[in-house]
Amino acid sequence: MRLNHSGRISLSIVLLSAGLLVAGGCSSNPQLVEKLPPPNFNGPSVAPQPSRPLPSVAQAPPVKRPAPQASSGGVPREWIPPAGTARSWKWIVIHHSATPSGSARTFDRMHRDKGWDELGYHFVIGNGTDSGDGQIEVGSRWPKQKWGAHAKTPNNEYNDYGIGICLVGNFDIERPTPQQTRALARLVSYLMKTYDVPSSRVLGHADTGKPTDCPGRNMNIAAVRRLATQLAESTDPTGSGTQVAGAYGLDEQPSGDAGVVATETPDELLTSSPHATADP
Repeated sequence: MRLNHSGRISLSIVLLSAGLLVAGGCSSNPQLVEKLPPPNFNGPSVAPQPSRPLPSVAQAPPVKRPAPQASSGGVPREWIPPAGTARSWKWIVIHHSATPSGSARTFDRMHRDKGWDELGYHFVIGNGTDSGDGQIEVGSRWPKQKWGAHAKTPNNEYNDYGIGICLVGNFDIERPTPQQTRALARLVSYLMKTYDVPSSRVLGHADTGKPTDCPGRNMNIAAVRRLATQLAESTDPTGSGTQVAGAYGLDEQPSGDAGVVATETPDELLTSSPHATADP
């Protein structure tokens, strides 16, 4: 394609204008550069804000289990069931656990593993292993005055109307500790007097007719009866120093152990008179 003279002149003007634009775009303007602020590599400066203290969170006070208390008559509170729930108890049945150690909590778990509803005994007296030596633990049945599950017979007399007391230990091969025997005598004395249970109805498990060695050949039931009767006739039938643990506070172990004022010492319960049941 040929361009005439006028076309060539127009094309030259367009090319010259484009060249000037390109040259002007790449050139720097010293006046603009001098007005730019110096570079800042530290980031933007932010004025510090006053720190606000964190709101204080109220701490819950530690839960402290109340220590077992005694009523005005010197009877531990845990021994007294709620008003209107008293059962017509006729028997007191004494057992041994036939184990070297244990507690109400331990036996409760064992009984539930067998399919029972809860601990079968009403009271457990520790030997110093899993609970205090001579500590009386009140089972969960007692506050409800619920029948026992400790001495099954064809007519269920001793479960329905018998208070079950278990001492931790195997009394076929060892003897109850002195603290256990004192606690047992105090508890039996209180139960005899409160529920009008004669001493002739304080039995070992074997005395219920069940073929068993419980409560062991080293447990002297006749001596338990004698000492409990003496305590029931004394001015302090329960013994103010008896260690007691309630059904929902089995870890509490009150301190102290008052002596027993009686003509027969608790150690006589340790003498060998296997399953003696005749009253003196």
